[in-house]
Amino acid sequence: MIFEKLKELIAEQFNVDEDSITMETSFTDDLNADSVDIVDLSMALEEEFDIDELSEEEASAISTVGDLVRFLQSKID
Repeated sequence: MIFEKLKELIAEQFNVDEDSITMETSFTDDLNADSVDIVDLSMALEEEFDIDELSEEEASAISTVGDLVRFLQSKID
């Protein structure tokens, strides 16, 4: 469920096809995300999943969609 919501958010944020997003999709390599994109995405995540702001340390540990799914699962559960 988290992955499905994330795919929707990421597809909208990065203007890519939802079907092209997998757990292995890299934010920098596959989506060409820069720091502004990551900040925008983290704000959308905070709103969508009702979580606290991501710390720089947490954000830097997330490089793939799978990393983000696992991070969100740990925050939500």
